[in-house]
Amino acid sequence: PILVSAHENGCICLWSIQGNLVKELLPFSKYPSVPLTALCTDISTKMLLAGSKEGHIMRWSIASFLEDPQNTKNQIKEELCWRAHSTEVVDLFHEEEKNVVVTASIDGSVRLWHATNGYYLGYFGQPRKFELSDISRLILPCDVNNFPTVIKEGRKHMEKKKKFEYPLMLDRDK
Repeated sequence: PILVSAHENGCICLWSIQGNLVKELLPFSKYPSVPLTALCTDISTKMLLAGSKEGHIMRWSIASFLEDPQNTKNQIKEELCWRAHSTEVVDLFHEEEKNVVVTASIDGSVRLWHATNGYYLGYFGQPRKFELSDISRLILPCDVNNFPTVIKEGRKHMEKKKKFEYPLMLDRDK
């Protein structure tokens, strides 16, 4: 069993039941790290979802890591990030049978998203029925203007770039 905690610095920590830190994650993002405010997994604990203070939802694949946390080849992979709300996410859950993520924000909105690709499906209280099977249309809520970002396999957010030295040289002829 693993305990997961979300932190104000945007970091997710995975702990053993004995209280030892097993893994520390920092979401890949083009934005600075923001406090994480909500966490959940699917029933089979294959994916981990986190919501942020700025309204983003991030999804990681954790199945292979949980099978054997000691094996360094079994990594946790961030797969998807999308803007779900313009304000803080206060709760979220994954409904496995329909493969949807439900998010709630401090603005009072509760929205439905396709769990695989982050596509917007609608909001609770809308006049039309949810079309869970039609994920071909990519629409966004009125207060969100960023499409979901698929995190490619090769991108690493914690990787340090190689330093290059360019010494300054004075060229009196120029």
